[in-house]
Amino acid sequence: MPVRHLYIHVPFCARRCSYCDFSIAVRSATPVDEYLGGLRAELDSVAHLVAGRTFETVYFGGGTPSRLGAGGIRAALAAVRDHAFIARNAEITLEANPDDISDTSAAEFHRAGINRVSLGAQSFDDAALKWMHRVHDSTQIGMSVQSLRSAGIDNISLDLIFSLPPQIGRSWEYDLARAVDLEPTHISLYGLTVEPKTPIYRWASRGVIVQGTEETYEREFLTAHDMMTAAGFDHYEVSNFARPGMSSRHNSAYWTAEPYVGIGPSAHSFDGSTRRWNVPAYSAWIRRLASGGSAIEGAESLTAENRSFEEVYLGLRTRHGLAISAEEMNRVRSWESAGWAVVDDPLENPRVRLTPTGWLRLDSLASDLASRRPEPATVA
Repeated sequence: MPVRHLYIHVPFCARRCSYCDFSIAVRSATPVDEYLGGLRAELDSVAHLVAGRTFETVYFGGGTPSRLGAGGIRAALAAVRDHAFIARNAEITLEANPDDISDTSAAEFHRAGINRVSLGAQSFDDAALKWMHRVHDSTQIGMSVQSLRSAGIDNISLDLIFSLPPQIGRSWEYDLARAVDLEPTHISLYGLTVEPKTPIYRWASRGVIVQGTEETYEREFLTAHDMMTAAGFDHYEVSNFARPGMSSRHNSAYWTAEPYVGIGPSAHSFDGSTRRWNVPAYSAWIRRLASGGSAIEGAESLTAENRSFEEVYLGLRTRHGLAISAEEMNRVRSWESAGWAVVDDPLENPRVRLTPTGWLRLDSLASDLASRRPEPATVA
């Protein structure tokens, strides 16, 4: 399949959030020119992958890509166009924090080519935002949404985090209601997890409660499903809701195993059979490229077993589900009985879709089904 999707990792942040284990670089001043020099060098090094391609999606992730400013985004897109084409109707997404969006910056980002913004709201509770080490407050979320719309960017996604520790006192229902009131086209919800080398990991090691219980996680996930679908959103992927027709085109490519190219520190690329990843630290990334070296740190070719598991796992995490064989029907019938799955067209072309309660068991159900599948045939 042709490569039609490009991910650009921008690692810069004003500070590290308490839960964050992403590849970021905390800088008081963003080294825009230095970063763009590295970006151009890496694009030159992967020219054989992107030359003449037409990208249907470009996604600036991070980190906080909005810290590049509109000029940096414009220059990054120009560097891409030096090697490839960007489709006229391409989805060009910018991850941004509310504190980086104003009437002026929103208009400038739109003129630079951004037509979709993923806004890191995380919560509408100021105590929760402070606990997360977020820079913005709750009032800035609504103000930034208004600024984006005024600038002509109507495709707006909001990120929220659930399963926070109970001592914060945050109301999850209130957060969801506030998000719906802003009328975004898309909402992404992420359950808090404790990752090594994060502030909350250190807090947890001292005995501090840093996340909700398993019961809280399940209850808040199901509450989100009920409230979002009642408000007219499609729960189209385990963590994502969208207005009809407004699913993330870029992220959907990941879930359907389409090839993509990733550039920037820690970025991953996938050509359909091999996955490659870049060195994670910004300093190492820029140093390698400045000396004419490669940013790639490692690669793996997917085995037949890997491909089988990924097909099952990716299929089950979306609302479209997974095509199954007649032999697999008996296995998933028990899921149906438990309320974890629905089987469509069981007689002709059976397809299994997980319910919200099934999604809460996604890892175990995917492993169970994948372990019983025959390995895909190897093409000589």
